Amino acid sequence: MRFSPTFLDEIRARVPISEVIGRRVTWDRRKSQPSRGDYWACCPFHGEKSPSFHCEDAKGRYHCFGCGVSGDHFRFLTECEGMSFPEAVERLAAEAGLSLPARDPKAEEREEQRATLLDALRLASDFFRETLHGPDGAKARAYLRDRGLSGATQKTFGLGFAPDSRSRLKEFLAGKGIGKAEIEGAGLVVHGEGIAVSYDRFRDRIMFPIEDVRERVIAFGGRAMAKDAQAKYLNSPETEVFLKGSTLFNLARARRAAKTAGTLVVVEGYVDAIALHQAGFENAVAPLGTAMTDRQLELLWKTTPEPVLCFDGDGAGLKAANRAADLALPLLAPGRSLRVALLTGGKDPDDLVREGGPDAFREVLAGARPLSEILWMRETSGGIFDTPERRAELEHRVKGLVREIRDESVRRHYAQDMDDRLRAFFGPPPTEARRGGWQGGERRRGERPPWQNGGGGGGGRAPGGGAPRRQVVSDRLARSSLIRRPEAAASPREIAIVVGFVNHPQLFHEGFDYFAGVELPDGDLARLRSAVLDIYAEHHPASREELVAHLDRVGLRPVYEDCCGTMRRLRLWPFLDDAAPEDAREAVRQALHLHHRARSLHRELRTAEEALGHDPTEAAYLHVVEVKREIETLHGTEALIDGFGILSGRAMKSY
Repeated sequence: MRFSPTFLDEIRARVPISEVIGRRVTWDRRKSQPSRGDYWACCPFHGEKSPSFHCEDAKGRYHCFGCGVSGDHFRFLTECEGMSFPEAVERLAAEAGLSLPARDPKAEEREEQRATLLDALRLASDFFRETLHGPDGAKARAYLRDRGLSGATQKTFGLGFAPDSRSRLKEFLAGKGIGKAEIEGAGLVVHGEGIAVSYDRFRDRIMFPIEDVRERVIAFGGRAMAKDAQAKYLNSPETEVFLKGSTLFNLARARRAAKTAGTLVVVEGYVDAIALHQAGFENAVAPLGTAMTDRQLELLWKTTPEPVLCFDGDGAGLKAANRAADLALPLLAPGRSLRVALLTGGKDPDDLVREGGPDAFREVLAGARPLSEILWMRETSGGIFDTPERRAELEHRVKGLVREIRDESVRRHYAQDMDDRLRAFFGPPPTEARRGGWQGGERRRGERPPWQNGGGGGGGRAPGGGAPRRQVVSDRLARSSLIRRPEAAASPREIAIVVGFVNHPQLFHEGFDYFAGVELPDGDLARLRSAVLDIYAEHHPASREELVAHLDRVGLRPVYEDCCGTMRRLRLWPFLDDAAPEDAREAVRQALHLHHRARSLHRELRTAEEALGHDPTEAAYLHVVEVKREIETLHGTEALIDGFGILSGRAMKSY
């Protein structure tokens, strides 16, 4: 029986090669990295004492650096266990849950046709590469050089050039023995009804080969050199070997790089993916001129549980992010989600790495947000929820999104997450407010509730637990510049939040999302916060001392100590390391509340002033006056209850 390559590929995709080989060898624990699908063992084909036999799940291949044997699933069973090839296929198909295909002469004919199409595409790729480096490619070479793509990068991606001719490629392929039907079937010429003589599809374009997961050329993308071209970018049509919605540009290379990088990064175009590869981000892939599909998501999740989608921060990019979020929502499962990073300033990744270098893009990736936050931002951004009906509508929308999730366990956790966000956004019930907690804090007369902030203010998930029974803020804290400089660079309030978390690591378990999401100005304080986040992600420090030791190693201990000195000069003891945990928790909670409230009000003021400039009506003027009044009210906020710091053995009045 002849098995189609497609059927064999499906078996390889479903059965990790490490499972097949692991029945005959013992993996070396020191060299193997199971989480990355990377395994080492002593070779089963020759005697050895140190492991030189290597197997990779992502590639579906094994190789011994001692005796040189290599192969795939089927070869291992035929050579190591003495099976015939059909026996090996039958056994692995059963493990993969696949039925053996009945002999289908038409299917076999299609597979032969696929092989011929792949030959035509491979020869076309050779032709385009040779043309790029010939006399016809001078203009294209200059363009690539101006775009900053090195010769090595061009060679890695097999870049080429299609000359401005109607038949050069067609004649080249015919001279290599490729028939008319194969040239047309590969999508290399335009043909059909009303076209007497077919002609080359790609003309006067820089050519980007599109490869499958086995690194075989299956299609092309072409970038027009002429400014007046009807389509700046042109992709091959769908063929027997190329389905746009089931293909990701650069996936084969990116899968290998993802084992080290830990994830895949999805950008909008293949030029962006190439530029990022050159800048050191070899784990970048791109869809092919279409919105993300569910099949492409499945390809991503086969490699990494949480790929990062990177979109432009403009309207089109936000729409693309929202489409991807809606597409992914029903498909979420344990270990299958997304993060979204949005670029700003109208720049794409190619522009960003050329102007700001790799660090600029690394910063974008560091700011990637989880899918749940992207959905929350979309539903709350720009909204005013000042009536019960509007608040009910918001609740109805977010709970409707949760119901889209098919997996029961993920749906349950999303429901809890959205309940927490809604509670933080609207404020707790009166009884809960009196108990305290991260969202505690009764509103003063005239203070607007958080749902009137608009723009998603207060949208972070509010952890609970461990809050003291009393709501207390010191007179000094209320009168200090912690609440008087909402937009100043590195204000004492911002310093207090960062220092409070560092000095009291137990707060990370209760309010990590708040710490990660707080808006900080660029500078030393932001660098300190970023370093703390990195340290927690990589080392999970168990104590303040361990965290500070890591800060010392990255050169940021002086910044931390200077911040602590600022707190001492302001006599804001609850944020320092010797404060009682309950006092520190309440001080940080109140500082966060004031910080988010001030930020929201100043954003609302800017919006109101812009609206007044465009439409100078009495209603617009009154809105500006109302927001300014609330800012003054916030600046004049005093302690809710005196006595902050009692648990530390201090009374704030004695300061």
